[in-house]
Amino acid sequence: MYEPIRTKSVHTMVADSDFPHRTREEELDIQLAGHLSALLALTDELRLAAGDPDLDAAASALAAQVQRLRGGQPPVRSSVAAAVHEPHVAALHQRAHALAGRALVVAASRADTSAAILAAQRMEYHASAGRLVAA
Repeated sequence: MYEPIRTKSVHTMVADSDFPHRTREEELDIQLAGHLSALLALTDELRLAAGDPDLDAAASALAAQVQRLRGGQPPVRSSVAAAVHEPHVAALHQRAHALAGRALVVAASRADTSAAILAAQRMEYHASAGRLVAA
């Protein structure tokens, strides 16, 4: 009644594949570098808008972490800031807080203490700065 399957399933694993595989640690490095790069872009935008010296130090610390995770390759940074007004700044702080939270989760799962500490510091900063801007 039913005909047997004669070909291999597309879901079976090939013993010798042609594409390279990355380890879990490499994937987490890539993911963490991406989150920190996005946080760096937001920090640069806020830094140009506010001129806060804390943001300058945070941007250099974020750039150093991204460079470390990318094997010495420096992150791409933008020096162009859009017209910034208060609601926009509050939204930037909210986005930065969310990105720092994502980076913290990945850094914790990767057991990267320095990146986790930096992400937690950025979360605290953006939470308090967001409340100040909103008030």
